[in-house]
Amino acid sequence: MADLIETVRIRGGVAPLWYLHLRRLAGSCKALGIPLPGELPTPAGGADRVHRLQVGPRGATVSERPVGPADPVRLVTVSGVVHRPYPHKTTDRRQFTEAMDQARARGADDGVLLAEGGWVAEAGIWSLFWWEGGRVSAPPFALGVLPGVARARIAEQTGGLVERRVRIDDLRGRSVFVANAVRGVVPVASLDGVEVPSDRATTTLARAFWP
Repeated sequence: MADLIETVRIRGGVAPLWYLHLRRLAGSCKALGIPLPGELPTPAGGADRVHRLQVGPRGATVSERPVGPADPVRLVTVSGVVHRPYPHKTTDRRQFTEAMDQARARGADDGVLLAEGGWVAEAGIWSLFWWEGGRVSAPPFALGVLPGVARARIAEQTGGLVERRVRIDDLRGRSVFVANAVRGVVPVASLDGVEVPSDRATTTLARAFWP
């Protein structure tokens, strides 16, 4: 059985999204029959960093690493790999590794995985979002996308997201952005080599992301 993982941002000496990580971890432990560790101290103090918590049948382990860049992201559409449902964040991340490998081989930062039917799902390390009619839209959970902590935070900020099935061509000309719990909200610079239009609302959302 794969272990569960939570990658937690420590920022300014605190873990501002820890409550969302704990909520997701508890739900995944229950669903997969993995014991939830009895004592999980809130990570805090020290320099800005990533606190990686791995939880499995044998208990929990912790490691830490630096925070990566939050520069605008260049995305490409992944070919030859169909997105498999990923409702829990586990160490079985082969499809996402393939997405990243394809992207780097093509001079991009990350790859967009498509679900059965060609529906846009998620990227290797990012959840995907776009602006539509002044609202934030995202692929539906019914496609099996990860219930990301960043997505939960954005839903808090915006009063809820619009879930919509889209194909990659439906995103052409739209303002697309990505988010995760480590780097927050980040604009997408290009999609399949074509520049993505910017939106001031993305900047506003990014500034308010960390509670």
